[in-house]
Amino acid sequence: MILIGQYDSPFVRRVGIALTLYGMSFEHRPWSSFGDAEKIRRYNPLTRVPTLVLDDGEVLIESHVMLDYLDSLVPAERAMFPRTEPQRHRALKVAALATGLADKGVGLFYEKLLHREQSELWVERCRTQISEALKTLETDCAARAGDYWFGPAIGHADIAVAAMLRFVTEAHPGLVPMKDHPALARHAARCEALPAFAAIQQPFIPPAG
Repeated sequence: MILIGQYDSPFVRRVGIALTLYGMSFEHRPWSSFGDAEKIRRYNPLTRVPTLVLDDGEVLIESHVMLDYLDSLVPAERAMFPRTEPQRHRALKVAALATGLADKGVGLFYEKLLHREQSELWVERCRTQISEALKTLETDCAARAGDYWFGPAIGHADIAVAAMLRFVTEAHPGLVPMKDHPALARHAARCEALPAFAAIQQPFIPPAG
């Protein structure tokens, strides 16, 4: 498999971490959707990352679809999204909140990068959405007794939350006061200490405007 995209994207990173935790071999091509758009377009007409090229040449173009595919390759007990309800939809909700929050962080970043005059309405809306999602995740995380969100083993929800927190705090310094989110801070630190997280990471690199 070939994973396209840079690891400062929380969406690329969550897929790279999952591949690593599953022990699946892959080639990483750290292409930027800005600087390497023509390269990416050969595989993905949307020129978005992550893009995952499967061994048979099929191309997957959205991180959740990629994780769903990877889960299909492992025994049910190893899948990092639960296979049974109600744990499955609960894990999907946590992951969706995390990726939605990251998406708002990306939108906020590009609003500041690309527009000389920023829309204060849009900026405030993104900040509010980020803040409210963090509050919901903090409450949920604080109520969990184990090391990970849905049991003794790490799952896709854990990965999404940790990858999102790193991205938002690096792309928007000071926007997320982690002292206000102690449970999430502990959770992220636990995840970031894992070898897979150390291997699949890079500092945030702002694209040229």
